[in-house]
Order: sequence, then C-alpha cells, then structure tokens
Amino acid sequence: MDAAVHINLNTNVEISTPFIRDSDVAQLATWPKVVAALADAYAKPITPMMVPPRIMARGDGFWLRSLCAVSPSGDYMGCKLIAASPKIKRASYLISLFDQRTMELAALVDGNRITDLRTAATAVVAVNAVMPNGPLRVGVIGSGSVARSMLTALSAVREVSLARVFSPTPASREKFADSFRTANGLYMEAVDSPQAAIRDVDVVICAARSRDESPVLLGDWLQPGMIVLSIGSTLPEQRELDVVCMARATLIIADMPEEVLHETGDSLVAVAEGVDLASKTVGLDEVVSGKVPARGSAADIVIYKSVGTALQDVVTAEMLLREALASNQYQLIPAGVVTIDR
Repeated sequence: MDAAVHINLNTNVEISTPFIRDSDVAQLATWPKVVAALADAYAKPITPMMVPPRIMARGDGFWLRSLCAVSPSGDYMGCKLIAASPKIKRASYLISLFDQRTMELAALVDGNRITDLRTAATAVVAVNAVMPNGPLRVGVIGSGSVARSMLTALSAVREVSLARVFSPTPASREKFADSFRTANGLYMEAVDSPQAAIRDVDVVICAARSRDESPVLLGDWLQPGMIVLSIGSTLPEQRELDVVCMARATLIIADMPEEVLHETGDSLVAVAEGVDLASKTVGLDEVVSGKVPARGSAADIVIYKSVGTALQDVVTAEMLLREALASNQYQLIPAGVVTIDR
C-alpha cells in the first residue's frame, strides 16, 4: 500500500443517526424556507466539481440512480439514491448527509417529497431572479402534481393576481382550479386551450407532456416579457417546448446547463434546426448571483429549463436537518457509521 491507513475504533462510543422521516418532512418543509435556502445556495459560488453528473445502474426492469453534491453552505455534502422499478411501479428515495468538516454521517432523510419540493422551489428562485417585484399573472399548462407544487410554491412567496390552467381533460383542469380557489383563495380559471391559459400572463408554468412527445407550448403563442418555466423535458426523447420557443428566448436559464443543452429533447431538436442555444444558455447560479443579468429589457422572453440536480436535493435536505434539530422533529436511529482516521 502506498499510504498507511490507521483505523481508530473505540467500541465504547455509542453512535446514533438522526433520521428525518417522510412525516417529518411533511411538517418541516414550508415553501418560504425551501425557496430561501435554494436562493441562498444559488447566490454562492458553485463549481462543476461540486455537482458531478448523475450515475445509474440498471437491472432487468429496475434501476438505481445516485446524485451527489457538495453544498455551498460549507456545512454538508450528500447523495440522493433512487431505487425504481417501472415494471412493478415502485420507487424509494434516500438522502444521506455528511458533515463537510468531520466526514461524519450527519443524517438520513426520506427523499420521497424532496424532488417535488426542490423542483418547484428552484423554479420560484428563477422567477424571483427575473421578476423580483410586483404581483404575477400565471398561466399553467398541466394539472398534475408537479404543476400543483409549482403554483403552490409560487403563490406561497409571491402575490398571484390571476391564474389560469389548461389540461386536456376538462374534469382535471376544473378540479385543479377549484382546489386553488378553495385552499389558496386564488382567482383561478380553467380554460379550454393552452393559448387561453397563457394569454397576457407574466409566468408560464409548463408541467405537462403530450402522449406522443410533441411540444405542448408553441413559440408563436408567447408574448414579450414572459418567463417560461419548463421542467418536463429532461431526456433526449422528451419534448415540451417547440423550436420557435427556444429560438425566441433571449436567455435560457438552466439548473444544469450542459445537461440541458446536450441531453434534453427540446434543446437537441432546436440545435439540429440551427438555433444557437449555447450562446444564450447560462446557469441559474450566474443569474441569482448577479454575474449575468436576467434581462436586457422588459420585453425579453426568458426560459428556465430544469433537469433537476443533486445540489437542490442536498440543500433542501440540509435545511430540513437544521429545522429538525431545532424542533426535535426526527427519529434517532441507535446505530451509525464509524468514521475512521485515514
């Protein structure tokens, strides 16, 4: 061996690990706190080494994916593991957090709710960076859980003066609109076309894909000054925005610029048709930190495209850990991982 390894094990030391359960996450996670934690993280320097590409191991009808990141807070680093089987339609999520200073396992977090939380909250961070002030008019395409999370998160931290929703199924869009009218007190309309949903709005939430993967939002429908939140096209075969959308955008803000450019269907098709995306695609951290202006003029159309990152998972999990420790809202597992001198 090139280097000696010294293992110092004191068997008399009791090790325990905080475990933040799914029920704990449900109580601890408030939208303002998640949005604030992510906004603070994206305002700090973030290097590619801190957020490496995800890794996936595949079996017969199942897979295990790992997403790792070092938080810019200087406190924790972590990994989200996703075990999923499309064959049996089951999945589980686990986030481990380690202390950056001691290398000790700090906590385990049930990640079931984390993806929806961080996806919606990071989109709100993008909206606040582009349109920091004033009430918002919002058009929603889609009526599923992600669309619901995104509108809920936005209305939790900003004034939404008007909202409309389109979904192909009338009952689904009516139910979506009624739930926001009842629970959130929003002025919310269910409309019969995507064009009607986004007419004269400030923010377009695009959280739906068609069955045949054809785009659901066309660039000809966009009006000057809109910001489009696109989170549904994360793989080469997936489409959400058409080529005209991508071409009309003055700026494309991405949570993972390289993945957005080279691994999402919307970008791949646009580039193949001659649209120069690379010159106008920037990282969310560059915009939030003020390094890149979100707009040159109020008429600029801005697209936020998200593929999801481990940074968002880890930052959300460390915020939950702080809240859990402060409120004693967690379960203590009477076991842990030994940290060695090496």
